[in-house]
Amino acid sequence: MLKDRLDLPLSTGSSGTVAAFDHAIDGYLGYRSDLMRRLEALLKQEPDFGMAHVFKGYMMMAGYRADLLPAARAAAETANRFTLVATPREQAHAAALAHWVAGDAERAIAVWDQILDEHPHDILAFRLAHFINFWLGRPEAMLASVLQVERAWSPDQPGYVAILGCRCFAHEESGYYLEAEHAGREAIRRDPTDLWAAHGVAHVLEMTGRRREGIDWVTGLQERWDGGNNLKHHLWWHQAMYHLELGETDKVLALYDAAFRDMASPLTTAAPDLYIDVQNAASMLYRLGRHGIPAGDRWTELADKAEARIGDCQSVFTLPHWMMALAATGRDTAAQRMLGAMEDFAAADGPLPALVKAIGLPVTRAVLANGQGRHADAVAHMRPIIGDMYRLGGSHAQQDVLEQVYLDSALKAGADDDVRLILERVSGRHPVPPARRRGYAMAAGMLAA
Repeated sequence: MLKDRLDLPLSTGSSGTVAAFDHAIDGYLGYRSDLMRRLEALLKQEPDFGMAHVFKGYMMMAGYRADLLPAARAAAETANRFTLVATPREQAHAAALAHWVAGDAERAIAVWDQILDEHPHDILAFRLAHFINFWLGRPEAMLASVLQVERAWSPDQPGYVAILGCRCFAHEESGYYLEAEHAGREAIRRDPTDLWAAHGVAHVLEMTGRRREGIDWVTGLQERWDGGNNLKHHLWWHQAMYHLELGETDKVLALYDAAFRDMASPLTTAAPDLYIDVQNAASMLYRLGRHGIPAGDRWTELADKAEARIGDCQSVFTLPHWMMALAATGRDTAAQRMLGAMEDFAAADGPLPALVKAIGLPVTRAVLANGQGRHADAVAHMRPIIGDMYRLGGSHAQQDVLEQVYLDSALKAGADDDVRLILERVSGRHPVPPARRRGYAMAAGMLAA
C-alpha cells in the first residue's frame, strides 16, 4: 500500500497509479479543462483501483446532468466492489458517492465531514463538501469546514492554495470580506493561475462595490488562465457585471459574445449547456433587458437548449434560468411542458424533489409570469418563499438576478410593500446600498421621494 502526496494511504501497489491519482486531483483543484483526460489516464493505469471509480462518479455527479446519472451509478457500483478490501477512508468515499448518486447530497456531506474529522488532509473530501454546501446554500457550513481543517495544514503542503481559495470564498459568502480578500490574494500570490481564488476575490470586489478594481483584477490575471475550464467564463461574467454597474453595456455585450458566451470557443463547443455557463448567460441577458438593452437573437440558442433539457432537474438553481430563456422567446408551450416536468419530478421522494417542489417550482413559475407580463402573479409566487430562496444555492451575486425578478414584478404590479420588502432584503444581504446599484437605484429613489 502506497501513499498520495498528502501522506494518505491508497489501496494500490503501483507508484504510477499514485502519480496519476495526484495528477487528477490537481486537475480538479485547479479547474483544468483536461481533467477528464487525467481521469481516463488514471483508470487506464489501474482499472480496478477503487478510488479512480469513486473519482469518476464524483465528477459525473458534479456535472449536474440527468444523462450523466447512469455513468455515476455504474461508477458507484464499481467503486463499491473495488473498495471492499480498501482502507476505511476509501470505503467511506465510496459510501459518500453512493449517497450522492441516490439523491441524498446531505448524507454525502456527512460522510465527507466524518472523513475530515480523521483525515483533515483529505483535500478531495474537503473540496467536494465545499462545492455541495455551496449549491445547497450553506455558507456557514463552508466556513465551518474551512475552520475545522485549516489548523492541520501548513503552507508548504501541496494543496494549500486550494485551502486558501476555499477560505476566501467561504468567508466572502459569509460576509467577512476583509478575511476573504486576504486569503484570496495570498492564494494568488502563491499561485497566480488559481481560478478559485481569483473567483473568490472577484466576489469580494463585487460585493464591496469596487468595480474598476474588479475589472483590473480579472483582466490582470486572465493571461494565466490557459488550460483552465469554464470557471474562467464565470470570471469574465464577473467582469461584465462590473461594467454593467458602470453603465458600460457595450462592453458587457462584447464580453458576452467573445468571452463568457463565445459559442465558437472550444470550452463552449465541448459543453454548450453547462449549468454555470447557462446561469451566466441568462442572468446577464435578463439584467440587460431590465435596462432596455436588446438581446438580439442571443436568447434563442439558450431557449433551444432549455427545451432539450426539459425534465432535467439535477441543478435546481439553473431551472429558473432556463425558464428566462423560454419566457424571453415566447415559447409558452415549452414553458408549460417544463413546469409539468418539474411537477412530475417533485412528486417523487427524496431531498432533491422536495427542493424542486418547495423552492424551484414557485421561483420558476414567477420567472415565467414575469416574462409574460403577469407581474402580480410573479410576486404572489415568490413572496412566500423569498426568505428560503438561498436553498437553491448560488452566491449572493448569482441569487441577485432572482431578487431582481421579484423587484421588477413588484414595481410593474404597483406592489409598493413588496418593493420595500425586496429593498430591505437586499440591503441586508449586500453592503452596497440599493441606491448605488443599477438594478435597484430607480426603486430606491421612488420610495425615497
